Amino acid sequence: MQVLSGTGFRRLEQAVQAGEMRQKVISNNIANADTPNFKRSEVLFEELLQGAAGANQPVLQGRRTNARHIAIGPSGSVPEAQRITDEHDRMNNNANNVDIDREMALLAQNQLGYNVYIQQISHDVKMMRTAIEGR
Repeated sequence: MQVLSGTGFRRLEQAVQAGEMRQKVISNNIANADTPNFKRSEVLFEELLQGAAGANQPVLQGRRTNARHIAIGPSGSVPEAQRITDEHDRMNNNANNVDIDREMALLAQNQLGYNVYIQQISHDVKMMRTAIEGR
């Protein structure tokens, strides 16, 4: 039985972890907005998830009845968030590339996304509790 270990729940779990990582990265970018030669970083998750889900590929998935079978279609794996550093852009004369307005907007966007993921997890757990308790 895969109640809390299914692919959908693992995606939500990874999305929450990506949101936490993104919060730290953006906060670090904001803290170093005036540091000479500092290069901003960002977190990739949604792009990796779309790539793993095969967003641009036709949906055809085979059923595996044995672990030795070759998977057909998108796999149920969930990618982990990756931190990348932007080495090419320059915003200031001190070779720093942090745009404080952009970082603040990304921080607000990340907070909204994080809240949505937490609400979805809470809803899923509440639905399972309702199914188990029968109320």
